[in-house]
Amino acid sequence: MRGARKRPIHGRLHAAGGRGMTTTTVADVLRRLTVVFTAFERRLEQTPLIRKLTRGRFEMADYHAFLIGLRQQVKDGALWMSRAASNIDEDHLELRSTLMRHAVVEHRDFRLLEADFVAAGGDLETIRNAEKNIGSEALSAWMFHEASKPNPFGLLGAMWIIEGLGSIKACEWGALAQQRLDLPDTAVRFLLYHGENDAEHIGEFEQMLGMVLPSEAVAARIIRTAEVTARLYALQIEEITA
Repeated sequence: MRGARKRPIHGRLHAAGGRGMTTTTVADVLRRLTVVFTAFERRLEQTPLIRKLTRGRFEMADYHAFLIGLRQQVKDGALWMSRAASNIDEDHLELRSTLMRHAVVEHRDFRLLEADFVAAGGDLETIRNAEKNIGSEALSAWMFHEASKPNPFGLLGAMWIIEGLGSIKACEWGALAQQRLDLPDTAVRFLLYHGENDAEHIGEFEQMLGMVLPSEAVAARIIRTAEVTARLYALQIEEITA
C-alpha cells in the first residue's frame, strides 16, 4: 500500500539530525520525539475504530464517523497555527513565517474532507453540524491554550505528532477504507492527499527545531507537548463511534 512507503520519514529526520550548529540538541530531540510517536502509534492501533479498519470489520457508518471526527480537528489546525504564529516574537520571524505558510496551505483542508464525506454518501449538513467528541474538545482546548502563550515553541511537538501521523498512516488508512468499502477515489482524497503532503511538511521539521534550539527548556517543552498531544489525539480517535 502507498502508506507503507511513508514510514521512513521520521527515521530520515532522525538521521538528518547530524547537520548544522545545533546538531546534538536537534538530534536528541528527534530521537525523543520518535519514542513518543512510536508509543502513540501503538495506542492508535488499539482503538476500536482502527482495529475495525485493520481487521476488515470497517463499515460505511464507521467511515462517516471517522471523517466527522477528523473534520473538527482539521478545521482547528490552521487556526491554532495562526494563533501560535501571532504570538512568536520578532527574534524568531522565520519560524513565524513558516507557521503562517502552513496555516495558509491547510486552512481549507476541511473542505476536502467534507467533499469526501459527501462522495461516500454522507450529507453535507450532517458533517458541518456535528459536535466535537470529548477527545476533540480536549485536544482543541489544549492546542489553543498552548498557541496563546508567548513564543509557543512547544507546539512543534504537536506538529510532529499530527503531521507525522498524516505522513505515516493517512495513505494506509485511506487505502484500507477504499478497499473495504469499495469507495471511489473522490471519497478518500483527504487521506491520500495528506499522506503525500504531510511528508513534505515534516521534511521542514528539523529546520524549525534549529530555529529554537539549543535550549534545554524549549526541548523539554517540545517533548512534553508531543506527549500530551499524542494522548489527546488518541482519545479523539477512541471516542469516534458510528
